[in-house]
Amino acid sequence: MSALQALLNDPGAAGVWQLVPTRSSVRFKNKTFWGLATVTGTFGDVSGTGQVGSNGAVSGRLEIGASSLKTGIGKRDEHLRSADFFDVENHPQIRVEVTGLEPTGADTADLTATLTVRGVSTPLPLSVTMTPLGDGSVQLTTTATIDRTELGVSGNMIGMMPATTTLLADVVFAKE
Repeated sequence: MSALQALLNDPGAAGVWQLVPTRSSVRFKNKTFWGLATVTGTFGDVSGTGQVGSNGAVSGRLEIGASSLKTGIGKRDEHLRSADFFDVENHPQIRVEVTGLEPTGADTADLTATLTVRGVSTPLPLSVTMTPLGDGSVQLTTTATIDRTELGVSGNMIGMMPATTTLLADVVFAKE
């Protein structure tokens, strides 16, 4: 039996799981300068919970502080926080809501999720790899490419940036 199947079938796994912020990261990368350079950034304020039901059903939520993004260049960070991009004054949170999990392999699964940015929600299908850690916690790793313009994140000075952005997450959950 795979680690994922074992977790979903374990009655002791049922209940609430908390995201461990100090062991988790949510990042993005985006081509810029007409594809010649890649901008990467990290969100420092990430929290969340997950729920495993007694029947193995999974749900959860990530809350990402939009103003916590850092790319390493202060002026760029200010611009990304502005109304041109994340509009953190009016939309301080980015949310990922998970409503289902379908195992696809020994330690992989597809999550049914919704991403909300700037008050706009869109389906976010996620393929995740689950890694059990020695202390009883679980790490989920995923990468997704989204069209940021569908979420109202449309800032693009003189066509320097494509519409697609890659999201990367390595999040660790521990049983409450």
